[in-house]
Amino acid sequence: MADAQNNQKNQQQDLNQILKVRREKLAALQEAGKDPFRHVKYDVTAHSKDIVEGFEELEGKTVSIAGRIMFKRVMGKASFCNVQDLKGSIQVYVARDSIGEEPYADFKKYDVGDIIGVKGEVFKTKTGEISVHASEVELLTKSLQVLPEKFHGLTNTDQRYRQRYVDLIMNQDVKDTFVKRSRIISAIRRYLDGQGFMEVETPMLVANAGGAAARPFETHYNALDEDVKLRISLELYLKRLIVGGLERVYEIGRVFRNEGVDTRHNPEFTLMELYQAFTDYHGMMDLAENLYRFVAQEVLGTTQIPYGEYVLDLGKPFERITMLDAVKKYAGVDFNEIHSDEEAKAVAREHHIEFEERHKKGDILSLFFEEYAEAHLIQPTFVMDHPVEISPLTKRKPENPDYVERFELFMNGWEMANAYSELNDPIDQRARFKAQEELLSQGDEEANTTDEDFMNALEIGMPPTGGIGFGIDRMVMLLTNSPAIRDVLLFPTMKSLDADKKASKTSEAAPAAAEKVAEKVDFSNVKIEPLFEEMIDFDTFAKADYRAVKILECEAVPKSKKLLKFTLDDGTDRKRTILSGIHEYYEPEDLIGKTAIAIVNLPPRKMMGIDSEGMLISAVHEEDGHEGLNLLMVNDRIPAGAKLY
Repeated sequence: MADAQNNQKNQQQDLNQILKVRREKLAALQEAGKDPFRHVKYDVTAHSKDIVEGFEELEGKTVSIAGRIMFKRVMGKASFCNVQDLKGSIQVYVARDSIGEEPYADFKKYDVGDIIGVKGEVFKTKTGEISVHASEVELLTKSLQVLPEKFHGLTNTDQRYRQRYVDLIMNQDVKDTFVKRSRIISAIRRYLDGQGFMEVETPMLVANAGGAAARPFETHYNALDEDVKLRISLELYLKRLIVGGLERVYEIGRVFRNEGVDTRHNPEFTLMELYQAFTDYHGMMDLAENLYRFVAQEVLGTTQIPYGEYVLDLGKPFERITMLDAVKKYAGVDFNEIHSDEEAKAVAREHHIEFEERHKKGDILSLFFEEYAEAHLIQPTFVMDHPVEISPLTKRKPENPDYVERFELFMNGWEMANAYSELNDPIDQRARFKAQEELLSQGDEEANTTDEDFMNALEIGMPPTGGIGFGIDRMVMLLTNSPAIRDVLLFPTMKSLDADKKASKTSEAAPAAAEKVAEKVDFSNVKIEPLFEEMIDFDTFAKADYRAVKILECEAVPKSKKLLKFTLDDGTDRKRTILSGIHEYYEPEDLIGKTAIAIVNLPPRKMMGIDSEGMLISAVHEEDGHEGLNLLMVNDRIPAGAKLY
């Protein structure tokens, strides 16, 4: 332990010395009148990739390149360095006789990470490497920090997301992902513009955050002294434009949902919604299929898309199946034979589907679909005709008003798009808003409220319209074979590094007062369940294996408002997965790294299609008519796997 601490201390001292030397080099340059920060531009005539790919045409010609030194080897009168720019990297041969004695002496003092401009002739070395023979080298920016070590690179995932600028320098595949992201969005715009759509912009700060089932962020507008929300959807304003006669509109923009963070969810993300007058959800299916095919061909040059262990075929017609048929196919339950909410709940209990008492037949059909069908939808599939209970803004099917003209596009088991034949009946819409407000009063924080201005627009008259929403980040994940949403967001949402320190400082601010005045908790309104009167013997109790577990990862379970998925270290050589319905009380990022208590010898139980291997222990009580819950967490000094007696 002491050796490790000494080694770390020595490494820090070495780093401090390197940083000191770099600043001294800068001071010497400035004193000599060679301040690199005086440069305001550099004329670049070629990039590395252009030179390599166009070597036959450029051989022997003079080019100017600029980029960051990633490698440098000094050999007396001649040296080599590797310069990285936007498109890749290229070797530069720097000889004293070519650039001059004083510039060469300066070059030898340059550091890895410095940004230089190079003018020189394109040639090929004896080993066959395409290079630039420098005739001029200029230091454009002095790097005062140290890049990660070349061969190990920047591999710490958390640091990569926080310091994306370093990640882009060190990991070419990361840069390629974001270049592709830009090209994907550009291709989307080209396709829609070619179909006669008009790109528009709508407000981000709104009085009423509607159009989706999500909890909004709230803030205060000082100038108007009003509370406002950040938008959760683009829908209601774009529909106003359809009312106004703009027949084909789309918007690509950020939306904000006050939810947890996991591999497919970030609280701010890029959404595209489009609306087309005089068409329906079948028209939206055709558009979605053609759009995906066009973008894949434009950006990747193929419609065969590798993702993980699968290859998705965007070239053949996408499958189309109703939600009823999907549940019948994958769960073996025919909801056409279920005629009441109570029958649906009874079937849910038989299949161990968790539901809430307020849920109706349509809600339970959707839960069955999520549990049994979603994971099977790997190849592109349109799932059509959702129950009306989960689709408050969608037009009912004329022949079966319990269902609506809606589809979701699935690939790789993920929802990739959501589309409707839009509801344009203002009387029906008002009734559905009222039903949503009743859900809100029952505690559903994601339910909508009535938007009176939108209602006024519908009463003016909206033509029959098809609408669709695409999660752009998820599309980019799929087309770049990226495993997590943070891999396709340049600057994903991260918990502040000093959040715990701030909390610690706050708690330490008045230690004397804290010692004198203990926190008083009012338990007068708290009710607890009666103690069990039935006795069990000690042998029975001892069979339950309670263990301390370290929370390695925690994420929200898609499509579930309650469930969190925990990845746990239980002291063995394998990771344990447990699902727990405590999302109402905790956000995933707040639990990572904590030590909790779990029963680890329960048989696995399927929840939302995932095997839950045990149970995390919580303390539950009732307060003012509401359930209160605290996850049982213990001192982090207790090791993973420690058994409770």
